[in-house]
Amino acid sequence: MRPVRKIKTRAHRRARRHLRVRKRVTGTAQHPRLVVFRSSKHIYAQVVDDSTGTTLVGAGDTSEGIQVEGKGKVAKGFALGQLIAQKAKARGIAKVVFDRGGYQYHGRVKALADGARKGGLEF
Repeated sequence: MRPVRKIKTRAHRRARRHLRVRKRVTGTAQHPRLVVFRSSKHIYAQVVDDSTGTTLVGAGDTSEGIQVEGKGKVAKGFALGQLIAQKAKARGIAKVVFDRGGYQYHGRVKALADGARKGGLEF
């Protein structure tokens, strides 16, 4: 009799996708990695240097200094992208590689990337 396959949760499938992306995307000192984490209510982003394993800049949609124009979570994601870009520019970071964290490049994740680009980050 064939064994029953273990049920894979949504979080497990996302983690597997993230690992698949992380095989190719690594952040260096010249081009750190812009990582996105999205929960059901909030969105967070951080700029990571993988060669030293340190977080250079981090923020969430509840951070101080975020200026949301409009309503909804997508607007918060766009504002967070601009805030992350502003903090990264203050640290002397101009170019990053984008790590969508296993999420679909759509909605809040895309808005965060667009906000970061508008803020002056290149990727």
